[in-house]
Amino acid sequence: MRKPFVAGNWKMNTDSRTSVELAERIASGSMDTSQKATIAVCPPFVYLQAVAKALSASSVAIGAQDMYFEAKGAFTGEISTAMLKDIGCIYCLCGHSERRHVIGETDELINKKVTAAIGGGLLPILCVGELLAEREATQTDKVVTRQLKEGLSGLSAEKLSAVTIAYEPVWAIGTGLTATPQQAQDVHEMIRELLGQMYDASLTEEIRILYGGSVKPGNAAELMGQKDVDGLLVGGASLKADDFLAIINASI
Repeated sequence: MRKPFVAGNWKMNTDSRTSVELAERIASGSMDTSQKATIAVCPPFVYLQAVAKALSASSVAIGAQDMYFEAKGAFTGEISTAMLKDIGCIYCLCGHSERRHVIGETDELINKKVTAAIGGGLLPILCVGELLAEREATQTDKVVTRQLKEGLSGLSAEKLSAVTIAYEPVWAIGTGLTATPQQAQDVHEMIRELLGQMYDASLTEEIRILYGGSVKPGNAAELMGQKDVDGLLVGGASLKADDFLAIINASI
């Protein structure tokens, strides 16, 4: 049975004080549930070290919101896997929809980041998902299939085991809209079947697929009740300790 995985993406929010306070509250509030679920938070880069220290006595893992695929060099403003590992990061988001559609990252670039993350000892969370216009044009499966195939290009079955997939319908991120549990399940099932075709069905039964998109305490349990939904990637609700803890409790 796949262990539930709840990750909080804090995006460009919090400050030096509130990031630590939030981390401490999540750590203390999840002590009784941390063995039943994998829990991680992804703060802004500048607060990673302080948050990692605040979480050091807990089982809450820390992840980065992004990274660069080169190991080091003249890449102003970028962050390497070694830097992230050095301060305690375990996970790294790759290809979040805001990186794709606001920053303009391509599938090719995201694939380089996934590959570099694994090579550098991080566990990538590869984000995929369709725009509203693409869903309305019944292009969801086509878009997600392309993002998965290109994002995982060149990865062996052994390396795939390090990857978590996050399905985020772009039209449901920060909009208050949420895919219905059945809509989420349909895409998650398609993703697992596709991974089985690309790799091995027995291996892909072990891969965790998270749902992200306006996750709240009120819809977490129903989403997690779906057969192929293994966890949740939480945005705005992860900035409120009580909400995030309620989502964790609803996931186990």
